[in-house]
Amino acid sequence: MTVALSCRGLRVSRDRSPVLHGIDLTVPTGAWISLVGPNGSGKTTLLHALAGLIPSAGHVEIGGLSPRRAGRRKIARTVAMMPQRPIVPEGVTARELIRLGRTPHIPRFGTESPRDDEVVEHVIDRLGLRDLASRTATTLSGGELQRVVLGRSLAQEPRVLLLDEPTSALDIGHQQQVLDLVDSMRRETGLTVVAAMHDLTSAAHYGERLVLLDRGRLIADGTPGEVLTVERVARVYGARVEVLGRRDGPAVLPLREPGAGT
Repeated sequence: MTVALSCRGLRVSRDRSPVLHGIDLTVPTGAWISLVGPNGSGKTTLLHALAGLIPSAGHVEIGGLSPRRAGRRKIARTVAMMPQRPIVPEGVTARELIRLGRTPHIPRFGTESPRDDEVVEHVIDRLGLRDLASRTATTLSGGELQRVVLGRSLAQEPRVLLLDEPTSALDIGHQQQVLDLVDSMRRETGLTVVAAMHDLTSAAHYGERLVLLDRGRLIADGTPGEVLTVERVARVYGARVEVLGRRDGPAVLPLREPGAGT
């Protein structure tokens, strides 16, 4: 088994208050790991720490590189991070925003090559963005922009893809299309995916492993069936649910409070 990323004793503090408490995680090459947990559990912080975007303590290695020692340009050729709240430059089109993903591959003082153009157009087609490509990015809906920002990450041609709530603004049809696309690319190219996801059912259906965080601590790490139990969801989320066994993994269904609405 080759390892795409690992961390040992990973700790992050903000304003001297601990946010992550000694996270240990190993992800094999080509795997899909879903990060789950309630709001404020540390999922986004963990992704940012793995990408080297925020200060952290402990050991982190991703794509064979240390984010703390390798330059940002070198890391960006290996790791792509799709943020939950992207910063979009004023006036750029969707195509230009996707093209920014090629920046790490263009030599300093160099210009884009035909290969860069080819990658950008291929991503546009795979994500079904041809009709949006010439639109100014800031005029797109939340769901449209989310697909474009994913396109920018895929245009980097990373070995490791970090996704922070990649479908939060998408309707159910586009959610399935985007997740299926990422999964097919993973299977085709050996891409490693670590995705923070709110929807427990989608997280279970796409993730080979689930990593459950709560208050900055790793609570459970295992198969979806091992992690998503009625008792654990109740304890961590404070939620009443039913967990149904399905072919693609467990489905987590919320339950109304008994007698509610009568």
